[in-house]
Amino acid sequence: MLNRLATLEEIEQAVWLELRRASHDKHHEWRTPVLATVDGSDAAGVWPDARTVVLREVDINAMELVIYSDSRTAKAQQLSRHPAAVLVFWSTRLGWQVRCRAGCLIETDGPAVSSRWQRIRQSASARDYLSALAPGTPLETPSGPTQRESFAAVTARIERIDWLELHRHGHRRAVFGKPAAHWVQP
Repeated sequence: MLNRLATLEEIEQAVWLELRRASHDKHHEWRTPVLATVDGSDAAGVWPDARTVVLREVDINAMELVIYSDSRTAKAQQLSRHPAAVLVFWSTRLGWQVRCRAGCLIETDGPAVSSRWQRIRQSASARDYLSALAPGTPLETPSGPTQRESFAAVTARIERIDWLELHRHGHRRAVFGKPAAHWVQP
């Protein structure tokens, strides 16, 4: 953005508009955020786990972000055990880092999942959820598509947004969520 936003209200609104734009624009820098989860199943203890995902939908009114996953992935298993996650977005164009703390819900069936599947089932990305084998399984030969039982929609209900602006005239940081939006030290 060329002009720096002045108020917390303007910044929060701009963050949500950029998120919504990213869900539709395949070239938007926020289209592929990093999703961090916690893996509590390791014998060595609890470790964070992070990976890049694709932002598919944004519901500004409900403060929800949606990504898709294969239900057999480590991220889906981790979110089933510990539904807390953080999504991290970076934009060079804006000079903004946004960290969204969220509670996540994984759905593998029902009308909302079926509707989403109908929208992508003819696309190249549908193949990601059709393998008979779980992601990460070693292959001797590539396998073809089977069925959609592994398709899952992950809804991230945003509880807190931590916004950081890196700017040559001074960095700024703000937090949006409960109890109220406020400025914090960068």
